[in-house]
Amino acid sequence: MHVIDSHTGGEPTRVILDGGPDLGAGPLAERAALLARDHVDFTRSVSLEPRGQVAMVCALLVPPVDPSCVTGVIYFDAGAVLGMCGHGTIGLAVTLAHMGRVGPGAHRIETPAGVVTVEVLDANTVTVTNVESCRLRADVSVEVPGLGTVTGDVAYGGNGFFLVDPSPLPVTPGNLRALTDATIATREALKAAGHGNEVDHVIFYGPSDTPGVHSRNFVLCPDDAYDRSPCGTGSSARLACLAARGRLPAGQEIVQESVIGSSYRLSYAPGPGGGVIPSITGRAYVMAESTLLFDPADPFRNGIPV
Repeated sequence: MHVIDSHTGGEPTRVILDGGPDLGAGPLAERAALLARDHVDFTRSVSLEPRGQVAMVCALLVPPVDPSCVTGVIYFDAGAVLGMCGHGTIGLAVTLAHMGRVGPGAHRIETPAGVVTVEVLDANTVTVTNVESCRLRADVSVEVPGLGTVTGDVAYGGNGFFLVDPSPLPVTPGNLRALTDATIATREALKAAGHGNEVDHVIFYGPSDTPGVHSRNFVLCPDDAYDRSPCGTGSSARLACLAARGRLPAGQEIVQESVIGSSYRLSYAPGPGGGVIPSITGRAYVMAESTLLFDPADPFRNGIPV
């Protein structure tokens, strides 16, 4: 299996060029559902240790249905098949440019959530125009053991999010374990309250000490790892919530910082469905090209599921 690894703001992306399962030629949402249902061993084998790493998101290249798209892609991590992935799309665009498959300018990429546009600005910088994003519910409160009442917005940005601002804990690099435990507990409380089908990511927001930065976030992903980047789909959901509250006008750019200090530039345009069309600019770097081998005798051929 031929793969190319990159990172976007510290968050890894593994682009799978060949060797994946045959998912047919139907709509990408159907192919993604098939991947999630029938190929769990495959998704874990390339994302989990020993071949993968913590926080690894994989991008399986597939033929697009829309002929105007340069490729189709299905994203997944060790915990779930994703509708869309912002950092992964930035990493994918930089990888395609590295391979000579795309040049500077705008290109369309088909995902299970819909068609997104990438603009390759240089060898490392990409702007993603995401699918329309929206706030689904405002001021949802749940009781979380150890935290008390936690209130946030439920929103969609290509994946489902619960966004809490301000965070009940300091959003700092030295607080990663406590933030992880708190966001996992919050997601479990949301599931118990009936929001399990809407939310697979949880984001806590706090102030940044970097001049010119709007806020710093901590993002819990479905595999219980934290996002090293500011999270592209989470940033899309954030823009939808800020717009719905009248806290950010269309076209105004802000900088979103991750818990490790990497950043995206964000803005939005009004969406035709009443939501927002997010614009996310970030930087990615290709790290490795490799061939993954799968020995039938390897006891950890399908990853280490712990």
